Parts: sequence; structure tokens; C-alpha cells
Amino acid sequence: MTENAPAPPSLASRRAPHNWRAKRILPRSLYGRALLIIVVPTLITLAAATFVFFNRHWYTVSTRLTYAVAGDIAAIVDLMEKTAAPENASDIVKLANDKMDIKVAFAPGAAMPRPPRVIFNPLRTLLNIALKDRLRYPFQIDMRHAPETIAVRVDTPNGIYTFLSPQRRIYTPTTEVFIAWMVGSSILLSAIALLFMRNQIRPIRRLADAADAMGKGQEVPWFKIEGASEVRQAGAALMVMRDRLRRQMTQRTAMLAGVSHDLRTPLTRMRLQIEMMGDTADTRELANDIAEMEAMLNAYLAFARGEESEPIVETDLAELIDDVVQTARRQNPNITLTIEHNASLNLRRGAIRRCLSNLIGNALRYGKRAEIAMRQTGNTIEITIDDDGPGIAPDKREEMFRPFTRLEASRNPATGGIGLGLTIARDIARAHGGDVTLEESPLGGLRAKIWLPV
Repeated sequence: MTENAPAPPSLASRRAPHNWRAKRILPRSLYGRALLIIVVPTLITLAAATFVFFNRHWYTVSTRLTYAVAGDIAAIVDLMEKTAAPENASDIVKLANDKMDIKVAFAPGAAMPRPPRVIFNPLRTLLNIALKDRLRYPFQIDMRHAPETIAVRVDTPNGIYTFLSPQRRIYTPTTEVFIAWMVGSSILLSAIALLFMRNQIRPIRRLADAADAMGKGQEVPWFKIEGASEVRQAGAALMVMRDRLRRQMTQRTAMLAGVSHDLRTPLTRMRLQIEMMGDTADTRELANDIAEMEAMLNAYLAFARGEESEPIVETDLAELIDDVVQTARRQNPNITLTIEHNASLNLRRGAIRRCLSNLIGNALRYGKRAEIAMRQTGNTIEITIDDDGPGIAPDKREEMFRPFTRLEASRNPATGGIGLGLTIARDIARAHGGDVTLEESPLGGLRAKIWLPV
């Protein structure tokens, strides 16, 4: 962790709403979007095929069938109206029943009955058009006269003709067959595609979980690389990056240990020479400088070594904060603690303890009292540490996170530390996937805010 490392994006920036409103209703997960990509074209194809079927096939066939029935009814009416012999009328009725599959009944001098209630039916609409085109007499269509039967009543000057025709004469079953085939095949193909897509997305989820664990500073073992070639390439690159980061951390720790060893030797010689020179104002200043240099080395080296070697364990965060606060109260009892939400996180317990101790120590060093609060916002744990001290100017707050930095304009350098407290606190938080920021406190001083992902 270096002081120039870019700050991780805040939760607000991660969840900022999209400018395009349509994107707000889109699924956020890759699986949901893949499902949308599969289902929407399938539905569009089904709708287009159904439209073409009804427009070209069903409408054309149904129109021809209804015109055939309407023509038979019109022919029977004309023949019955033109014949005067009863035996000829019976022959026409028998011919209609045997050859046209239409039953005919005649009621001389009867009046047209009350029309049945009209219910929307595409076949009735087509038959009505055909009868208007073929008949020259008023008529009624009753689609509910009997099951699977159509009744047509024709009002002629001689009486009422009732024609009963089976519904199959104007109905084609290919409609249900076609729709069932389209829906069934679409469901089958979508199910197969979804199963395949789920197998392809599983490696991506595993890769995302590994990257998230690395961002939180957790140990990520080498996992089985599966999926498409691009996913395999990304997984291999992530594991290579993990090994490189681990090597860099090990090399940094080893380098700092070597620097510590090399610097301690001349510092020890300088301390011995100062002690031999006697106790004067100059020697006391030199001794203070040497002690400060050793403190700076010890502080940074202890952090670097501890962060690398400490294991990650599940920790009750509220209990840890309470323990740190109880320790701080031994020096200053003016500390209040508020726990709004508790959480158990996987973290380096000692490192988080040091982060909290540094920030609480700063609050008590520069203020008379401190208020600590812990709450959960979404998938984030927020810990705020407020003091009533002099605070820090807004344009100087980010500079305070640089190593060995102490702002004399806002903090008394005589009472300050070595300038590594905030740097170490931010490095620890970022190593766990979070961050540390400075804000203005409601108490009038400074607020240090730690946020950690759940």
C-alpha cells in the first residue's frame, strides 16, 4: 500500500443511478441480462410468427371456409324459394344434409326471434361478412345454439329458415397446433439456452467472488478455471496478479526489514557518541531526533510485518470496538460509544484494532472528548469517530494521509505523533476493501469515518 494509491470508489459512486431511464429497469446481474437477451428475441419471434400466421394462413383459410358455408346457405335459400312442390323441398333438405353437412328447418310465416347476445368471435365476424356478401335477406348468427354447432336464421318473405352447420366447417384446428408448437418449442429452446448460459456464468461469478475477496485482503486459493476462453484468460490473469501482489508485499517487507537493520546500526553509534559527549542542549536535541527516527522506523515496520503475516478470522466488530474504547478510557474517560448495528466480518483483527486505536488516539490527543458510533448502511459498515478539537481545514484533509505529514496550522506539532497514524489507518481499511475519510464533526472538530464492506 502506497500513499499515492487511488482511493476505492465510494458506495454512492458505485450505485449512482444511470442517466438513461431505460437502464434502471434492466437486470443488474449478467445472468438476468443473458436471460433477457434470450427471452426477448424469442417472444418477438413468436409474436411475429403468430402475426404472419393469422394474417396469411388463418385469415385466408377461415375466410374461404366461411364463404363456402355462406354460399351453400345462399344456394339452399334460393332453391327453396324457387320451388313450389313439397317433394322438391324435401329433396333439397336431404341434399343439404347429405352433401353439404347442413341441417335445414323451415318455419312458414314465423317472425325472426330475438337476436342472441353477441360475443366477440373472429369466426363469427368472418361468417357475418360472408353472409352479407352472399345473402339478400336478413339473418342472425347464433354461435351458442348447441355445442360445436353454428345456427344461421334467415328471414325470407315465406318464413324463417334455420341452418345448423357443424363448427368444423368454418374452423381449422391448425391454429392451436401452430401456437402449441411455437410455445412449446420456444420454452424448450429457452430452457436449453438458460441451462447452457448458467454453466457459462458460473465461472464468471467465481471469478467475481475471487476478485472481491482479494479486494478485501482475504486469502484467495487457486480455483479451477472453467468457462469460455475469455473467462479462462481473465481467471488466469487474476491468479497471476495475486501472485505478483504477494511477491511485491513480501519483497517490500524484506526490503524494509533490511533498511531497518542498516539504519539501526548507525543510529546506535550516534546515540553512543552523544552519550559520551555529555548532557548539553545540543546533545539533547540530537538524542530526541534519533529517538524520533527510531520510532518512525518501528511504527512503519511493525505495520508492514503485521499486515502480511496476520491471518484473517471472523470477528465480532462491535466487541472489538468496545475493547478498543475500554482501553482508551484508561487515559481519557470522556468517550461515548453507540452501536446501532452489529456485524461479524472476516478481517485481520489486530490490524483493525490498530486502525481504530490510531483514530481514537488522534481524537483524544487533539480533543477533550470523543464519540464513536457504528452503523450499517446497505452492504457497508460505517464507524465514525468524532472529536471536539481544532479540526483540519477541508483542503488539508487529504494531505494528512501522506506518510510523516503533520499540519502545523491545524494540529499542535508538539503534541503530535510521527505522522503515520492516519496513513496506517487508511492502508488497513483499504486492505480490507474499505477506506478512511475525514469530515467535519458535529462536535465542531474532526470526524474520521471508516467504512468496511460486509
